[in-house]
Amino acid sequence: MRTQAVATAPVTHTLQEHYTCQEVYQLATAATKIALSEAQVSRVEQCRAYLESKIEGGNRIHYGINTGFGDNANIAISPEHLEALQLNLVRSHAVGMGDEVPAEIVRIMLLLKVISLCGGYSGIRTAVVEQLSETFNANISPIVYQYGSLGASGDLAPLAHISLVLMGEGEARDANGNLLSGNQALALAGLKPLRLQSKEGLALLNGTQFMSAYGVWLITHAFRIFDWAQALAALSCEAFLASNDPFHPAIHKARPHRGQMLAAEQILSLRAGSQLAGTSGRVQDPYSFRCIPQVHGASWDTFKHVESVLETEVNATTDNPNVFPDEDRILSGGNFHGQPLALVLDFLAIALAELGNISERRTYLLMAGKNDTKVFLADNPGLESGLMIAQYLAAGLVSANKQLCTPASVDSIPSSNGQEDHVSMGANAATKCYRVVENLYRILAVEWMSAYAALNPARRQRLSPTLAPLCDMAEGPLAIGHGDRFLSPELQRLENYLRNNACPLG
Repeated sequence: MRTQAVATAPVTHTLQEHYTCQEVYQLATAATKIALSEAQVSRVEQCRAYLESKIEGGNRIHYGINTGFGDNANIAISPEHLEALQLNLVRSHAVGMGDEVPAEIVRIMLLLKVISLCGGYSGIRTAVVEQLSETFNANISPIVYQYGSLGASGDLAPLAHISLVLMGEGEARDANGNLLSGNQALALAGLKPLRLQSKEGLALLNGTQFMSAYGVWLITHAFRIFDWAQALAALSCEAFLASNDPFHPAIHKARPHRGQMLAAEQILSLRAGSQLAGTSGRVQDPYSFRCIPQVHGASWDTFKHVESVLETEVNATTDNPNVFPDEDRILSGGNFHGQPLALVLDFLAIALAELGNISERRTYLLMAGKNDTKVFLADNPGLESGLMIAQYLAAGLVSANKQLCTPASVDSIPSSNGQEDHVSMGANAATKCYRVVENLYRILAVEWMSAYAALNPARRQRLSPTLAPLCDMAEGPLAIGHGDRFLSPELQRLENYLRNNACPLG
């Protein structure tokens, strides 16, 4: 008798008081539902009650609660129009254009918005946070566009597109990528359209969750890329018969940067048992091999710095104004300004691009016809071009990444009649860094193919046992061929594997 499999319900995760970037990424990409803790509900409700008492009990003007926005801050809004004020805000700010933000990043945005509002400084009702949470739980992804935010008054346009769906407007996609209207998305989640009350539209739109969500995704992939770059650099060292001397611990103890020491130690570990190391007869290897610890390590150190800034941000309250019941204050400030993120996202793009820069140089040297390999790694040079144009591809991608590394954070264009006279451009820093990551996976795919091609069957017998699985994968499930052939499908398989899998060598 066959037993029928019983479907297990998604685990419900009660939100914590603090998250790492890795925890945010894992929670957003897993089949997990979220729920507010009792302490979070209590904070949100107490803050809302305090705000309502202030609105009802006095005639004081509070920005965005009973005033207009931006340069309209001096225009008072009467109590009967406070709901319309919030509705108009969301509708008018949903001006995004360009490519859709990937659903994975939109889910991180939703989660980060919930975490931020649970701080209890925003003056919104629990109904708002619950609507966000249930949208996340139903795997509904509001359609958000890459352009529209200046990264200063919060990510206004991207967050407006999310907020529209909470109200039954705008557009979204379900878990299968099907296009839905906002009303259809809410119906799928078993929700009714949210009617915003005072302060709530502003709390939803003010915040850095677009930049932060990209940042969480980017730093997660940065560490994945570092592991792959290390493994493929070690494989290229084997193919180039490079010496192990540059990775000796004594060198790196003399210049003890954490990333440098880590990178050198990993390369030695990956090449353990190699019979190819140092057999070229060269006194010194070129920098792209000899200086792997210094270059890769500097990128790793940068990643750790970026991660620390992002971790602070994802646990912060970044809307405006902020409400402090215990201090009897409603304060208008600038926690929505994206400068901390803009700077580190620009720095992250540079550190990532350098991993691609040095990778392409190793690829170039592997094709130079040295170490008893054939030029361009062709089986029959002249008759065949081998991987000549694959190196062109890598060079073009490296050049594109260099252009994408022009800092966004050094620019500022005043907006709102000069009221918002300095902006971070952190949203542009985030989206261009995303393109750097995409290109970097492609550059590493070319290095993987080149190192595999340079390691003929005889050399593979002398290869480090730790690195042998990379060759097995290339000639097995990833099906890298020989001779002149249509290379794009093979490179795309390598790229997709790199992008979607942690390095199996650990």
